[in-house]
Amino acid sequence: MPTLTREGVHRILGPVDNALLAEIASTGADERELAEAHAWVMSDEALVNDFRPMPKGRVAELVEILHRRFGPGGEEDMD
Repeated sequence: MPTLTREGVHRILGPVDNALLAEIASTGADERELAEAHAWVMSDEALVNDFRPMPKGRVAELVEILHRRFGPGGEEDMD
C-alpha cells in the first residue's frame, strides 16, 4: 500500500494544517482511502443513494476526522 504523503493529502483536500495532516497520517490510510472518506463527507447522501456500503476501518476513521473539519458545522464547512 502506498504511503500517504503531504502532497497526496493536498491533492485531495487542498492545503491543511500540520495538526490535521498528522491526525490523517496516524490512521495509516492511503490516498484511495482518503479520497473515499472525503467523498463520504462531502456527499454522503449521494453515496448512500448509489447503494454504496457504509465506510469501515480506516475509511470510517478518516470520515470522522474529516467530518469534524469539513462536514456541516465543521471548522471549515465548505457549503
